[in-house]
Amino acid sequence: MAQTTPATLALKKLDVAFALHTYAYDPNAERVGLQAAEALGEPPQRVLKTLIAQVDGKPVCIVLASDREASMKKVAAAFGGKVAAMMPVPDAERLTGYKVGGVSPFGQKRKLPTLVDDAAEAETLVYVNGGQRGLQIALAPTELLRAAEARSASITA
Repeated sequence: MAQTTPATLALKKLDVAFALHTYAYDPNAERVGLQAAEALGEPPQRVLKTLIAQVDGKPVCIVLASDREASMKKVAAAFGGKVAAMMPVPDAERLTGYKVGGVSPFGQKRKLPTLVDDAAEAETLVYVNGGQRGLQIALAPTELLRAAEARSASITA
């Protein structure tokens, strides 16, 4: 597996401290984020999933714990919009340059406005996708927010 992705290159360019972790990605897993947490031996609240949604038709990136669901009402409000919905997979892949299951909040082809669920800030270390299925980046939540140019908000159901 390649350990250099647009995500890792973006973090290196920003001088962000991070560690890479690989695991056996299961394309048939019911919930990919939970499968990653289990494979890494980490609690699900530390292994974050990156989702691409749209608020009032505009693309956005949301990052939250793998065992939680996003509240589309809260997502819309956090972005100052009225309606939020998940973006269709082909559109999400085209916009980010990543395959679903490997979407990272870093190094996206088109930088999207990003929100991280505020529960992530309670962790000392979080894992986010490294831009490839089976590749996770471990870093401090403060570095996640800085590198993704994100802000935090309560976005879970």
